[in-house]
Amino acid sequence: MLKMTDLVKTYHIGGEKLMALNKVSLTINKGEFVSILGPSGSVKSTLMNIIGCLDTPTSGGYTLSGQKVANLGEKELARIRNKEIGFIFQSFQLLPRLSALQNVELPLIDAGIPADERRRRAKEILERVGLGDKLPNLPTQLSGGQQQRVAVARSVVTEPSILLADEPTGALDQKTGAQIMELFKELNKEGRIIVMITHDKHIASFGSRVLNIIDGRISEGGNNNA
Repeated sequence: MLKMTDLVKTYHIGGEKLMALNKVSLTINKGEFVSILGPSGSVKSTLMNIIGCLDTPTSGGYTLSGQKVANLGEKELARIRNKEIGFIFQSFQLLPRLSALQNVELPLIDAGIPADERRRRAKEILERVGLGDKLPNLPTQLSGGQQQRVAVARSVVTEPSILLADEPTGALDQKTGAQIMELFKELNKEGRIIVMITHDKHIASFGSRVLNIIDGRISEGGNNNA
């Protein structure tokens, strides 16, 4: 579970104070698939970075899996990111000189997993997302949808409790995007929290719960059964 209470994030730009998040309070329970919907400039990524422990709030409380993380140092935040959180990005962020298998192994190297076990787990998750025949392929030898599946496999290979997806279908056609959403729903059924940032109402509808964010505030957008 993650819980935010009166969370504020401000920036100082050109001598002016900009409030990106304005007393955001949010609770997401185990097994929820939450879509955060908002237009460009609605600071969706600011919220995502704080949820993912890539940034810290200016004030307010944030508890993740029972641990208060709002005021932790970088070393502790890095430990939580590695243990609890999987990241999925619009641009895939695969290393171009590494194979699909090697890209998926990367988080396990950071976690100190032995080489044989890394390969076994990476191969297993790639097979699960339908890429068992693409293990040696470089990213340039894969379609956009296949690259995103590699990115999804990389995000779950460490078995995190939370998956954060930032515009995960933005670089994909509608059909491929829908396939990725179905994969997310399968992963969510295993009990993982999925938090997805998007500007696309159709993609947001795949979540079981939709939150709207605008002007630094969050409001409930409703529940879905898609």
